[in-house]
Amino acid sequence: MAQRRRTERRTEVVASGVAELVPDPDRTTGWTLLLDGAPQSHVDLGDPTYLEFEYVRRIATAIDLAAPAGTPLRVLHLGGGALTVPRYVAATRPGSPQRVVEIDGPLVELVRSALPWDAKAKIRVRVGDAREAVTGMREAGYDIVVVDVFAGAQTPPHLASAEFVREVARVLAPTGWMLANVADGPPLSYARTQVATIRSVLPQAALVADAAVLRGRRFGNLVVVAGRTPLPIVDLRRRAAGDWFPGRVEDDLDRFTGGRPAATDLDAVASPLPPEGLFSSRS
Repeated sequence: MAQRRRTERRTEVVASGVAELVPDPDRTTGWTLLLDGAPQSHVDLGDPTYLEFEYVRRIATAIDLAAPAGTPLRVLHLGGGALTVPRYVAATRPGSPQRVVEIDGPLVELVRSALPWDAKAKIRVRVGDAREAVTGMREAGYDIVVVDVFAGAQTPPHLASAEFVREVARVLAPTGWMLANVADGPPLSYARTQVATIRSVLPQAALVADAAVLRGRRFGNLVVVAGRTPLPIVDLRRRAAGDWFPGRVEDDLDRFTGGRPAATDLDAVASPLPPEGLFSSRS
């Protein structure tokens, strides 16, 4: 696949802010998508199985464990970015029917033109609001629902309530999993409430994150894996421990949530903003 010159940095105004496509200096076919200076996605057009961001690798690990290797899965992605995870699924599980919902139409067109995905992959992209899209979908249509939605650097409140999680659960197959990217920092108040909210609907759950993030020592991403049936905790732990940046799996979520109630549409809040300067070294 033909690539842009490695010195070319492309900047465009999209619906959600200023999008920048920055060439990866270490990978000749790698690109990072920034929105308003915050890294949103990294893709390697020559190797879609290469995953730069650690939280994305944790999402991919859960997908790897959801079914035997190579078995197609029906996957819904709420939040698109540069389609890193859909490309990974298409490469590792050929024939998987996937739908992506991304609210930013100009961003979709930028990614489609500048970072095209394999035309043979069964990836359909729909421009729209994630919750509105899910509400109109049929029951039990997906094996995996990935929730990774950010408006700017925050997840909107209407995607942080029990009512939203019930819609996600409705479109999941009985043995399906919801994989949610939750961004938070000390003292993890938002993450604790989100875990309580997800577990109020999908009670079998675990958290995968960097140990320092789980201990509330720094801002970062926590991946929630949740469903109705028991999770492969041992395998999740093994894979997390063997990552380039080893992670930890927390399954004592009664202790983690500390009795917090689930958030509802009446009181759900947006995820916290990242600390100022967190991404300055990457932009």
